[in-house]
Amino acid sequence: MRAIVIHKAKDLRVEERTETALQSAPGPGQVAIKLATGGICGSDLHYYNHGGFGPITLKEPMVLGHEVSGFVSALGDGVEGLAVGNLVAISPSRPCGSCKYCAEGKRNHCLNMRFYGSAMLFPHIQGAFQENLIADASQCVNANGLTAGEAAAAEPLSVTLHATRRAGEMLGKKVLITGSGPIGTLCILAARAAGAAEIVVTDLSDAALVYAKKVGADRTINMATASDGLEAYHPDKGYFDVLFECSGAAPALVAGIAAMRPRGVVMQLGMGGDMTLPMLALTAKELDLRGSFRFHEEFAMAVELMQSGQIDVKPLISHTFGIEDAVEAFDVATDRGQSMKTQIQFAKSA
Repeated sequence: MRAIVIHKAKDLRVEERTETALQSAPGPGQVAIKLATGGICGSDLHYYNHGGFGPITLKEPMVLGHEVSGFVSALGDGVEGLAVGNLVAISPSRPCGSCKYCAEGKRNHCLNMRFYGSAMLFPHIQGAFQENLIADASQCVNANGLTAGEAAAAEPLSVTLHATRRAGEMLGKKVLITGSGPIGTLCILAARAAGAAEIVVTDLSDAALVYAKKVGADRTINMATASDGLEAYHPDKGYFDVLFECSGAAPALVAGIAAMRPRGVVMQLGMGGDMTLPMLALTAKELDLRGSFRFHEEFAMAVELMQSGQIDVKPLISHTFGIEDAVEAFDVATDRGQSMKTQIQFAKSA
């Protein structure tokens, strides 16, 4: 089978790999999957462009990918609710279920997490960009009625649903989103589905802001050409109730906090590294600063929201490449001037 493997920065290869017995036949409670579509995530791009991010660096070749969907090709003993040929969205999150955080219901903080395509541990956790995959049945959500591309987008959508739940009550709230990449634009959809009344989005790229408008932003501001674009929201101690900071850039966070009204909630999703915070403003405005990391139970919710038509991710899928063009796909995904969500097609049907 073919797999997309990163060896070092800018050294991405489509390799033929021999399947082991464990990779070809599902065991009890497992599902064999013919991969359909994989979305390229920001973390995949960090491995491709830099060989890692922060202290997490490649120490051996690693199959990339964790935003995936596929067709069920075989079922292991005891698997119910799925049938051969079903399209499934596949959660990359595999918590152990037995550590103290799993016991507390905080499975996204599992101490023994095995998350597809991660160099955090050694040996690395291999990713899902491979033509055939064995997954636990608990990872698979029936994506009946969706396209394979939509099903693969369940993972990044889950990230934003988790953040929206962490932010609390959203009904009637005024929301600011800084950073209009895939996560920022999906935050628009998640916040609107949760009842947000007004959504303003900032970025440094006009191309990215076009997508924000497509999915329902009430106003967009290019901070590169209008650095004072948020000043209209400063009077009376601020305007916004909730800030989704999705860029990971300190200037965006600082500008966003200045536009927040007292006792608002700052949700930090962007992971660009450590930042210097305007602590005086946080304190004086009594703002809540909350982090948001991955997801767990929100994965099934993401699929259901797309199936019901409450959330439509199709406008964000900007490019689709075949597996043989994986390097070109990663280069396009790196270019924010042309790409929003770039996906790789492994198979068109079961």
